[in-house]
Amino acid sequence: MAPKDVAIGIDLGTTYSCVGVFQHGKVEIIVNDQGNRTTPSYVAFTDTERLIGDAAKNQSDMKHWPFQVVSDCGKPKVKVEYKGEEKTFSPEEISSMILLKMKETAEAYLGHPVRNAVIAVPAYFNDSQRQATKDAGVITGLNVLRNVNEPTAAAIAYGLDKGSRGEYNVLIFDLGGGTIQTPLTVKTPPTAQTPLVQYRPPPTIKTPPTLQTTPSDP
Repeated sequence: MAPKDVAIGIDLGTTYSCVGVFQHGKVEIIVNDQGNRTTPSYVAFTDTERLIGDAAKNQSDMKHWPFQVVSDCGKPKVKVEYKGEEKTFSPEEISSMILLKMKETAEAYLGHPVRNAVIAVPAYFNDSQRQATKDAGVITGLNVLRNVNEPTAAAIAYGLDKGSRGEYNVLIFDLGGGTIQTPLTVKTPPTAQTPLVQYRPPPTIKTPPTLQTTPSDP
């Protein structure tokens, strides 16, 4: 596969996000510019700059939600003060900033531009939420090949290096910042007719979500 055709995988999480790439026969989770494999899903705006990830989270002296939520033709947007001006951003635009950080992290590691990506999303996301995630990728300049359910991504990753041991059940626990998802998967030997992992989605347990666009308490 030529470098320009390499697709990255992004887990756009409620609390943390991460980016990985499949190469040399395995998935490599890429460290960010702070040396961490996960990046806080935070975006902060100051008088002089926009901060994403660890730099935004490190502003622990600021209160929760120092912004307004406003309606723009019936759609929610956040209003912030950025470089001395009031700005409004849609949720897709905020998500795109985090995706951009993941894209830049991958490009710094791989040494070449990245165009394609697969993005993991919560299993309970509806069609409009999945489309909004794809829209965020488009804003970033990514070609989102598909959205994959987070627990499905975990199951696939588990099955990559396990080989063929016949059929058996695997219970996946996806403990995120906003949801807990526990799907039951059936791992079967891969054939032309059957996938490596068959996903059986259960009801999703939702915990109170938080809008992680600003720093929180340490």
